[in-house]
Amino acid sequence: MDKKKVAVPLVCHGHSRPVVDLFYSPITPDGFFLISASKDSSPMLRNGETGDWIGTFEGHKGAVWSCCLDANALFAASGSADFTAKLWDALTGDVKHSFDHKHIVRACAFSEDTNHLLTGGIRTVAWLHSDQTILSTCTDIGGVRLWDTRSGKIVQTLETKAPVTSAEVSRDGRYITTADGSSVKFWDANHFGLVKSYNMPCNVESASLEPKFGNKFVAGGEDMWVHLFDFHTGEQIACNKGHHGPVHCVRFSPGGESYASGSEDGTIRIWQTSQEENSLQTGNPGKVKITADEVTRKIEGFHLNKEGKAEEKQKVANA
Repeated sequence: MDKKKVAVPLVCHGHSRPVVDLFYSPITPDGFFLISASKDSSPMLRNGETGDWIGTFEGHKGAVWSCCLDANALFAASGSADFTAKLWDALTGDVKHSFDHKHIVRACAFSEDTNHLLTGGIRTVAWLHSDQTILSTCTDIGGVRLWDTRSGKIVQTLETKAPVTSAEVSRDGRYITTADGSSVKFWDANHFGLVKSYNMPCNVESASLEPKFGNKFVAGGEDMWVHLFDFHTGEQIACNKGHHGPVHCVRFSPGGESYASGSEDGTIRIWQTSQEENSLQTGNPGKVKITADEVTRKIEGFHLNKEGKAEEKQKVANA
């Protein structure tokens, strides 16, 4: 048998409890960024390419279950077990507004135009169709529900046997990627038909489709490994080992040159897409280059924040 090279990830420490959600910003003039949610109550912002810590958002009083960045990585949002969702200034770390709920906030998502923030006690939420449709999943029942934002009614349900623990809309808007039980499925985001369904080697909690070429996907779950698969055949391309607990979340970077995983062990690992894996592609996506001045400017503007009051500057829709 040919010996395969062991992947050596960038290991990002800092969280003191399990990492339960990850979100990459799109590519901005300052590069791209990665935000993480953890049960330690303190979301963290990092350089998406290097994994270097930029800042910590302080103010939640309970586990943080979800996090996201807007299109320009100027605002961040988080949902927590303290019954609040918070809107943050991603440059300074200041709380812009805290939204009270009557339940644990497990999901949050900025609209495509960044004018609205969607929050809820459900497992996942996402916007699609130029913010005309909302996707949601629950922790106790299977399926993905699609809501018309104009009527507020369910217009379609994507049926799954097990509860959907991860749902992602592809960058080009073509596919919805879901993880349920030991299955990863890909749905047509416009006609809602099932495109592909693959059985996984274990129960998976999260899956993500490569955003540039759409020819591979990553999945992680209870076996503590990060699996990379061919989108067209379902064949496993790589199996990355290193986490010391179940993998709760996986996400591809916006250019597809790497993917991140968050685990019960409290670490984030960023895995580079190897040259062998790139041979599946029709070109080399390359790396987004970030100048030292740009990163320094981002870091200098960030500080640890104490809870404070601020005026609301964005419209918000609570789900």
